[in-house]
Amino acid sequence: MPVTRVEREQHGMAPSHGREVWASLVRGARMRCPNCGQARLFVRFLKVANQCPNCDEELHHHRADDAPSYFVILIVGHLIVGLVVLVEATYHPPYWVHIALWLPLTLALTLVTLPPVKGALVALQWALGMHGFDPNDGGASDDPHMDHEILTANEKHG
Repeated sequence: MPVTRVEREQHGMAPSHGREVWASLVRGARMRCPNCGQARLFVRFLKVANQCPNCDEELHHHRADDAPSYFVILIVGHLIVGLVVLVEATYHPPYWVHIALWLPLTLALTLVTLPPVKGALVALQWALGMHGFDPNDGGASDDPHMDHEILTANEKHG
């Protein structure tokens, strides 16, 4: 009898579908399909394609939500704060120089970093078989609200 995704998660087991996590992460960070690495992952700035035009892998299952933003805040925040402290300790510039320097740099780093981070997180979900990406899942709903409704209905009836 095959092991379900829930059982694998409960027991800390690796996904059984053989997807390479590191290779997928690199493909996603390059903003390419996590399966083939050829086609673009995004159709717009942060809009993930529903399906890869090259290998036909379905990508609409992803649930990146706010995670990319949190990781970008972590990355950019550490870079900027370190640089601000270094510049302040070394040169002691006036506050207007700090504002003129760090605000545009923070915005630019955020906009440059967000797509690769989101791509890597979508690829990680794909590699680990999360949120409907697991080919062994047996047709679980792509809509988390629908899963909740099904569970609630099953609890009422049985």
